[in-house]
Amino acid sequence: MNVIKLFDTVALHQASPGHGLSAGAVGTVVELSDDAHVEVEFSDLDGASCAEIALPALELLRLHHTPMSRAA
Repeated sequence: MNVIKLFDTVALHQASPGHGLSAGAVGTVVELSDDAHVEVEFSDLDGASCAEIALPALELLRLHHTPMSRAA
């Protein structure tokens, strides 16, 4: 199961033009609203926040920095 947790790095499946975010934009989960929604902060390369929005977890891809055999 691919459960999204607090502080996970995630990417958007689809663009969110109203927030200035393209598909694939990378953000960090900063709040777990409920089982189906999370709050994600998107930042620029300097670390300045670009957007913080609540999204359905199904619209996000959880990113991994380790091989599958070690990813939790």
